Amino acid sequence: MSADRLPELRRQLQAASYAYYVLDAPILEDGVYDRLYRELQTLEAQYPHLITPDSPTQRVGERPASQFVSVAHAIPLYSLENAFNREELEQWRGRWRRLAPEAEVEEYVCELKIDGAALALTYRDGILTQGATRGDGTTGEEITQNVKTIRSIPLRLTLDNPPSWVEVRGEAFLPVEEFNRLNQERQEKGENLFANPRNAAAGALRQLDSKIVRQRRLQFFAYTLHLPGAEEEIGNQWQALDLLKQMGFLVNPHRRLCPDWESVTDYYQTWETRRHSLPYLTDGVVVKLNDYGLQQELGFTQKFPRWAVALKYPAEEAPTVVKAIEVNVGRTGAVTPLAVMEPVQLAGTTVQRATLHNQDRINELDLRLGDTVIIRKAGEIIPEVVRVLPELRPPGARPYQMPSHCPECDSLLVRAQEEAALRCLNPLCPAIVRESLIHWASRNALDIQGLGEKMVVLLMGKGLVQSIDDFYRLSWQDLAPLERLGEKSAQNLVQAIEESKQQPWFRVLYGLGIRHVGVVNAKALSRRFPSAEALGAASLGDLLGVYGIGEEIAESVQEWFRDPDHQALLARLEALGLTLAQAPEGNNSQAKPLAGKTFVLTGTLPTLKRQQAQALIEEAGGRVSSSVSAKTDYLLAGESPGSKLEKAEKLKVPVLGEEAFLALLKTESAAP
Repeated sequence: MSADRLPELRRQLQAASYAYYVLDAPILEDGVYDRLYRELQTLEAQYPHLITPDSPTQRVGERPASQFVSVAHAIPLYSLENAFNREELEQWRGRWRRLAPEAEVEEYVCELKIDGAALALTYRDGILTQGATRGDGTTGEEITQNVKTIRSIPLRLTLDNPPSWVEVRGEAFLPVEEFNRLNQERQEKGENLFANPRNAAAGALRQLDSKIVRQRRLQFFAYTLHLPGAEEEIGNQWQALDLLKQMGFLVNPHRRLCPDWESVTDYYQTWETRRHSLPYLTDGVVVKLNDYGLQQELGFTQKFPRWAVALKYPAEEAPTVVKAIEVNVGRTGAVTPLAVMEPVQLAGTTVQRATLHNQDRINELDLRLGDTVIIRKAGEIIPEVVRVLPELRPPGARPYQMPSHCPECDSLLVRAQEEAALRCLNPLCPAIVRESLIHWASRNALDIQGLGEKMVVLLMGKGLVQSIDDFYRLSWQDLAPLERLGEKSAQNLVQAIEESKQQPWFRVLYGLGIRHVGVVNAKALSRRFPSAEALGAASLGDLLGVYGIGEEIAESVQEWFRDPDHQALLARLEALGLTLAQAPEGNNSQAKPLAGKTFVLTGTLPTLKRQQAQALIEEAGGRVSSSVSAKTDYLLAGESPGSKLEKAEKLKVPVLGEEAFLALLKTESAAP
C-alpha cells in the first residue's frame, strides 16, 4: 500500500463521519467504513511520521492523560444573565433599549439552552488544535483529546479555504437515551447514579482516559463563532449559525429568528411544554440580539454580555418527609435502599419513592427516618433526594445502616472491593429470580403482553414458574383458575407467551439478563455473533473487537456462558422453540416489508407510543433516524410535530399519520 493513499482515505472517512453524525444521512455502509478505517490504521502504522492531527484515528488517544493543563482563553467566556420569569425578561429588554435608544431594528435569535458543559474549540488553518472547558471564563482546562471523541465536532472544518484562526463555542451534552443507559449500567454495578445528564457530561469531559470519554457518547451543539475580521461580512448571529453548519458543526435545529418581541415570548411558551419530548435536556431559552453591530455597541458588564439573557424554566423541587427506608434486591443481586416518602407532586407526577443508591450516599446525605428532604427528578427522569433539612429533624432520629443479610433469602450480603453496592450472591434468592422473570417479559426484552410484575408474582406464588423456560410450559388450563384471569385472559396470555418465541436473537440475549449487557450492547453483540453458540465460543479478544464492548462487559459475557446452569437453560429454551440465532441475512433482512426504509418519528401518536412505533418499524426491517434528511423515506407524525414536519414538507418527504403507517405496514407485509 502506498502512502499516497493517506489523504484520500482521511477525506472519505471525514466525509462519512460528517454525514453520519451531523447530517444523520449515512453515505457508507458500516462494513465499508470499517474496512477503510483499518486500511488507514495500517498505513499510518507503516508511515507514523505522516499521521496528522485531523486523522480519524486520532479521535481517541493511545495513552491516558496524566493531568489537565490550564489554558487562558483568547476571548473570555462570559456567563449569561439569568431571568426566571417574563417580568425579569421584560426588565432585561428595558435595560438594553435604554442603553441603545437609537436602535432601529429589534431582532432576536432564540436558542434552546442546552443542559450540558460549555466548550471552547480552537481551529488553526481549519484543523482542531485545542479544546478547553469554560473554567472561570478566563482560564479553563485543556481537554483536546477528550473533545476529539465527540463525533459531531469536526477535526477539520468542511471549508475549502478555512480561516487561519477561528474559535467556536458550544455545549457538550449527553442525550437522554445515553444518560439512561449509563445509569442502568451504574445501577447494575452498585455505583452512584448520575444526578442528571449535565453532571454526567461534565464528569466525562474530565476523565483522564479519552477511551472512557468515548464510551459516554457525548454530543455537541455549536452556538458562537469568533472569526476576527469577519464581523462585518457575517453581520449577525443568525448568519453565524449558518456558517457554523457550513463548517461541519451540529447546530440546534430548533433555533428561531424572531423579528419582534412577541415572537420571543411565543418561543419561550412553545418550548415550555415541548422541551419534554426532546432527546436531550434543556433548562431554558437563550435570547440574543441578532445584530453584531448592536451587540458591540451594548458591550459587557463585568460578568455578562448586555445583549443576551438566559430565560430559565422553573426547576421542580419539592419538600417531603421520609417515612421509611426499604431495601430492594435487583436481578443482579444488587441491594438498593429506597426512601419511602409522603406523596408529593413533582414534574407532573406523584412521587412516593426515591432511590438512595447505597450506604455511601445515605452517609453523605446524613439521612435519617423522619427527616424532611428536598427531592427532584434527576434530569426530570429519576426521583432523587437532593438534600436533607436537619433543622427539621425529629428528636432522637438515628443514622440508618443497611442490613447485613438479604431481606428476601437471609443470605449474607457481600460488598466487592471495587463496588459501592451490597449484593446477594444466592442465585436462588426469590428476589433475584422474580426480577429476572420480570426482566425477561419486559418491553425491551421478549415484550410479552400481560406478563407484568403482578402476574409474575402471582405465578411464582402458585409455584407455576421458577425459571424463564417455565413460562413456555404453561397451559391456559393452568392459568384460568388464577385470580384476575379466567379462560379468555388465560388463553390470550398463553398465546402472547407462544408468540414471544419469534422474537429476534438480540431480544433473547438482552432478556437473559447478563450483567452489564443492555439493549444497545445486546444488539451490537448479536450482529457480531449471530447465535448463542457463536457468542458462547467467542474469545475475549473477539468480544473486545465489538464497538462499545469493554473489558468489563466482555468478561461478564464469558462468565455467564461458562456457567453450566446457564448452558442448561439455553438448551431448554432452544428445545422449547425460542430463537437463539439470527436468521440468515439473505432469508430475513431483504424479505422484511420495510427493509431499507428510513423513518423519522415526531409528535404524539393517537394510540402508539414512540417505542412501540419504533419497534414495529425495526421488526419490519426499517430504520428509525432522529432527524429528517433527503434520505428519509417517511415521516411518521402525530400531534404537535414541530420543525421536523416543516423540514419533511420542504424536502418532499412523505408524511404518514398513525393510521396510514399501519396501513402501509399491512400492505407491504402482504406484498409478494
